[in-house]
Amino acid sequence: MCGIAGIVNLECPTAIEENLLRKMAARLRHRGPDEAGIYLDPQVGLVHTRLSIIGLDGGTQPLANEDETLWIVYNGEAFNYPELREELQRQGHRFATATDTEVILHLYEQYGAACLERINGQFALAIWDARRQELFLARDRMGIRPLYYTRAGGQLVFASEIKALLLHPEVSRELDLQALSQVFTFWTRLSPRTLFRQIRELPPGHFLTLGGGRLVEQRWWNLPWHPPAGEWPGSQAEAREELAALLADAVRLRLRADVPVGSYLSGGFDSSLLSSLAADQVEGLRTFSLGFAEAAFDESSYQQEMVRHLGTWHHHLTVQSDEIRRRLPEVIWHCETPLLRTAPVPLFLLSQRVQESGLKVVLTGEGADEVFAGYNIFKEAKVRRYCSGQPASRRRPRLLERLYPYVFADPGRQRYFLQKYFALTPDQAADPCFSHRLRWENGLRHHQFFSREVTAALAGCDPLAEMSGRLPANFPDRDDLARAQWLEMSIFLADYLLSSQGDRVAMAHSLELRHPFLDFRVIDFAARLPPRWKMPGLKEKFFLKKSFDHRLPPRICRRPKQPYRAPIQEIFAASGEKNLVDYLLSEEQLRHAGLFDPQRVSALLTRLRHSRPEQASEGQNMAITGIATAQLLHHQFVAGAWLEDLPPARVDRLIRRPQRWHGREPGDFRFAR
Repeated sequence: MCGIAGIVNLECPTAIEENLLRKMAARLRHRGPDEAGIYLDPQVGLVHTRLSIIGLDGGTQPLANEDETLWIVYNGEAFNYPELREELQRQGHRFATATDTEVILHLYEQYGAACLERINGQFALAIWDARRQELFLARDRMGIRPLYYTRAGGQLVFASEIKALLLHPEVSRELDLQALSQVFTFWTRLSPRTLFRQIRELPPGHFLTLGGGRLVEQRWWNLPWHPPAGEWPGSQAEAREELAALLADAVRLRLRADVPVGSYLSGGFDSSLLSSLAADQVEGLRTFSLGFAEAAFDESSYQQEMVRHLGTWHHHLTVQSDEIRRRLPEVIWHCETPLLRTAPVPLFLLSQRVQESGLKVVLTGEGADEVFAGYNIFKEAKVRRYCSGQPASRRRPRLLERLYPYVFADPGRQRYFLQKYFALTPDQAADPCFSHRLRWENGLRHHQFFSREVTAALAGCDPLAEMSGRLPANFPDRDDLARAQWLEMSIFLADYLLSSQGDRVAMAHSLELRHPFLDFRVIDFAARLPPRWKMPGLKEKFFLKKSFDHRLPPRICRRPKQPYRAPIQEIFAASGEKNLVDYLLSEEQLRHAGLFDPQRVSALLTRLRHSRPEQASEGQNMAITGIATAQLLHHQFVAGAWLEDLPPARVDRLIRRPQRWHGREPGDFRFAR
């Protein structure tokens, strides 16, 4: 993994500032601390910071083809690069390095934009065609690796992270209030929006071309959906064999590296399965897990059982609530968005522990719940649809207690939640977004904390209508489960889990995450399974578990799904030493930022600080987290508290066509010329 950035002149040639490119490299150094490089000509400047994983020697970027007509900066991995390399060599291409980066460059030279369909990987890349004076930007299918861009002063500026774009003097730091309202509705902003009005995210599965002053953005991949006629044609037994082979191969490909690869081990089925498959191929596999001092969040006993079962070299980190509170500002600096959960903070700390252990790469189980129907929201939608058939029934709604026992622990709250939160009404059943609509509508309640000014600015904006406008044309034709999975994968997974709980908190510590369940072949295979195979009754991830339950201890296979959560009320209700979060939640600072109503926020804090943890609602916890992290975002990026003027990255030698050579600076980047 790496960091990439660049500046391209859109209009008449303007001097591209070398010093600005150096500062952008410095801003992205956490993504690639091993070396860096710059390419500069009158029309374009490219910069790259490298985390060396494949082709450790000779992988300096920007990298050119033989005649230096194409230049690439690349963040990611093409896991099938050896096979692609052999194919390209048969077609006459010659290689100077052992990197997958050079393979991607020649693949583009051979196939153009169609090369993306041949890559099994996770990536964000930029290719400059010096002959055609054209820029090509692209992002992987699921959006595992980030890429942002904006127009600024007659130039197109792009980077792996927004903080690098904000160094350009013409890029505004103004917040996008519609994106803020989306976060407080869906838990995340909807790509291509970002929290900054002027900055766009290149959506997952898209590419962008810039040539002749024209900027064109196109989709090159969609989440697959197969109508009943296209479903798996064979037996379940045959399908299980196919899945076993596919997932084992997805793990094999993601173990390709010139450095050791470890695995996260949460104690749940998904990470346990991946660690088991990896242990078949890696002797002395190193695994990493999180634990919590609060028993309600802790899964340590399951983790230890898997460690004994696999015999891995295990590292365990127990996270305290005060550490989450203390490190939250750093996490927002890296995530560049408000959060409605504190869950990214422990993962940020775990990434740090992995880095300190000397590893650069780990496997992780993200995607299994979305691809194979493992979340409670899929079961919840099924129960609610069942209940809508007999809205007067008192017995049917009690099925929800099986899904959310912690919600229904207080008998006095049962009736409220059944009638208000779950809103069991028959007229919702025809809604294409039935599975998620209720959750989004309850998310809208968070908007009550916006200030009068923000509320006025958002008049006429409808996040739910905007979401409905994003649905595929054939969305209503899909079965209930397929619709729910599309919503979960295209919103929660792509824009939240893979970013705030994935790339951002891992790359903050120069750690690359790899996701075997998000191999596009696995996704396509799962889309072909009939819904009754994936979730018969209320059995989540049934097909996946049935395919691999022989590999894992029965206690791991049979345990109910425990959503990954981290303490919230314990963080914001603490009465200990005051810190930055307390300061930003003060009336003075709330008024200064102008995003939230100080009186309503104060009342919310008072309720949380005078309630027992089991008395605080999920909505209250999410609201205070969102408010606090939005205040942090404003403090760091808009007010500029953390946007200090960085010294430029040291560069003794600079790439300028057509000459190139290398130099190393002790304790600093390695730059090439």
